[in-house]
Amino acid sequence: MIDISTLNTGLYIGGEWHDARETFTTLNPATGQPLAELAAADASDVDAAVSAATTAFRGDWGALAPSRKGALLNKLADLVERDVEQLAALESLDMGRPVGMSAAMMIPNLIATLRYYAGWADKINGELIANDGYLGGPVPTHAYTRREPLGVVAAIVPWNAPLMILGWKLAPALACGNTVIIKPAEDASLSILRLAELVTEAGFPPGTVNVLPGVGKVAGEALALHPGIKKISFTGSTATGRAILQNSAVNFKRTALELGGKAPQIIFDDANLEAAIQGTAMGLFFNQGEVCAAGTRVIVHRKAYDAVIDGLKGAAQAQVIGDPFDPSTTMGPLVNERQRDRVLEYMKTGAGEGADVITGGSAPEGPGFFVEPTVLAGSNDMTVAREEIFGPVGVVIPFDTDEEAIALANDNQYGLSATVWTSDVTRAHTISAKIEAGAIGVNGWSPLAPQLPWGGVKASGVGRELGYEGILSYTEPKTVTVVL
Repeated sequence: MIDISTLNTGLYIGGEWHDARETFTTLNPATGQPLAELAAADASDVDAAVSAATTAFRGDWGALAPSRKGALLNKLADLVERDVEQLAALESLDMGRPVGMSAAMMIPNLIATLRYYAGWADKINGELIANDGYLGGPVPTHAYTRREPLGVVAAIVPWNAPLMILGWKLAPALACGNTVIIKPAEDASLSILRLAELVTEAGFPPGTVNVLPGVGKVAGEALALHPGIKKISFTGSTATGRAILQNSAVNFKRTALELGGKAPQIIFDDANLEAAIQGTAMGLFFNQGEVCAAGTRVIVHRKAYDAVIDGLKGAAQAQVIGDPFDPSTTMGPLVNERQRDRVLEYMKTGAGEGADVITGGSAPEGPGFFVEPTVLAGSNDMTVAREEIFGPVGVVIPFDTDEEAIALANDNQYGLSATVWTSDVTRAHTISAKIEAGAIGVNGWSPLAPQLPWGGVKASGVGRELGYEGILSYTEPKTVTVVL
């Protein structure tokens, strides 16, 4: 087990560690026992972080050549790669994910994202714009755009994939020349606090990156209301996203909100069922189901329905629930007691509304915040098919026609992602075009890469992260017109 006694657990502001007026305790979700005492930032700490970030933006970081910014991002990636096992252990200790999953998938995604945007740092260009001349007359002009950094931006990060999702915000923001204030989730701050130590080791100018652990209602709200912050990038619940959007409107702050999801996985009768069942199970049970893009509405052609039910039942019963640091574990605990109880309540509601419990449906005996992987058979109008559960619970829903499958997929308030399982390439493209979601995976659940834009529609949020969209979202176009 990793020793966290030497980890800085204060506020990282201006390249230095500071105490806070208040602290809070985080728990080990596998045992329910206290894990660490962390600083709790307040509005005055947000003021201090904004001041430090503004100084860096107008000073050392802002003056740094773009290629040097890219070199520092690559240096940070090197350090993360060096410490991948330590960072993975911290994250698993904090939020319960099996440590092998952290080391093999989540931290490498952070490394890849840092390297991708390091390459963009000296390639952010404006455009020369042809036009009709000054005021449309005969006097010519030389007109062009510059893409300039926004200034100080805030990244509010969720607990389900702290470092990976932070990378989606931090890397493009820094590549574009912004400075960043990070607000980790209360339940999963440790890996981000360690990353702050690596930021110092990499040699970033003080104030370029700041980290404020704390309670969302206090620190998060102060960030959204602060006039010195030009953009908020938030990943989390739809309810909190609405509050951030309202608070940000006071100062006309830019927002990028990746919110909840209730992703459909549509399995057609021509799909490779073995691959579809395996991939669909991954979409249900990966990361304990604590994924915004979790494919928890399994919409299955009636001809394949029984086979999919049996296959998902077997996949659920094959999960090994236990200690995240046991190599045999495939599913760890949920992040906290509140989340476990919330998921159990949804299971109870589903059964009460007539869903058939194919497997699972309860919590195992013993300490920690564990729940059983659960497969329900039901309909799209049930609560378990309408609301985001954020746990390893899926509902299987039959359909008969392509049109019915599309209607079922779109009949939900969310629109983050979806998966289509079919061997018909025409159907794959046709169905993908008609699903109301920001990202579609065909014959593979939730493919993520730094090069691919990510974000949702409807109640799943606004804006995009990753890809070139990430560059656009962290820069402001400025038009310059020279009358010749």
